[in-house]
Amino acid sequence: MTEFTDITYEVEGGLATITINRPERYNAFRAQTVDELVLAFKRAWGSPEVGVICLTGAGDKAFCSGGDQKQRNETGDYGPSYSGLFEIEALHRVMRDVPKPVIAAVNGIAIGGGHVLHVLADLTIAADTATFGQNGPRVGSFDAGLGSGYLARVVGEKRAREIWFMLRRLSAQEALDWGLVNKVVPAGQLKAEVRAWADQMNQFSPTAIKVLKQSFNTDTEQFLAIGNMAMTTLKMFGETGEAKEGITAFNEKRQPDFASFRGN
Repeated sequence: MTEFTDITYEVEGGLATITINRPERYNAFRAQTVDELVLAFKRAWGSPEVGVICLTGAGDKAFCSGGDQKQRNETGDYGPSYSGLFEIEALHRVMRDVPKPVIAAVNGIAIGGGHVLHVLADLTIAADTATFGQNGPRVGSFDAGLGSGYLARVVGEKRAREIWFMLRRLSAQEALDWGLVNKVVPAGQLKAEVRAWADQMNQFSPTAIKVLKQSFNTDTEQFLAIGNMAMTTLKMFGETGEAKEGITAFNEKRQPDFASFRGN
């Protein structure tokens, strides 16, 4: 994979910027997008020119809206990938393991799997127009690993359960109040703010930053194993009538009817 189609990758002044470039799908990811993201993070990892990594989305409407539900409805999966696997857990893994700070620059909606990506970033800077939330139970999906367990470490148990059980959207200011983001800035200042944070961190010892990141990660490593198990469960669940009702309703733009599944 020598050229990217679903993302862009740029390096300037010690900052690698990885941009999900599917604005027509609200920067939703398909399997190919995930493959490219994994490769881009590894490229930044191995580059001596890079000290800080920024993940963002193209345009001003979306950071990332999670898995591409139109693709899922059309083919039953997220499309072809380089390995034949949907490598979302590999993406989560590399974001945690890369020994350089990862900043999520949330420029619009961060929903579903896109919300998980910003949660996994070491730091989040949000535009004042950004919104945050989950969507899984509405479309017959879930993230039972880092997207829920680690989220609870970030915002607390009660608020994490509210995010998942109520599916209400948080404004950028609410996300800041909940400790879900580090800073909120006017949308036009987002890029400059990321640049300023990267410049500051790039002044510091890279080995110290690496060991600190590994230390921070130690307490939550178990969520990766839970996430692997959850992906196995999710794949099986995706074949059920309950999950299919969620995705069908989403694509038909109607409220799903899950009433018949409550006794299971």
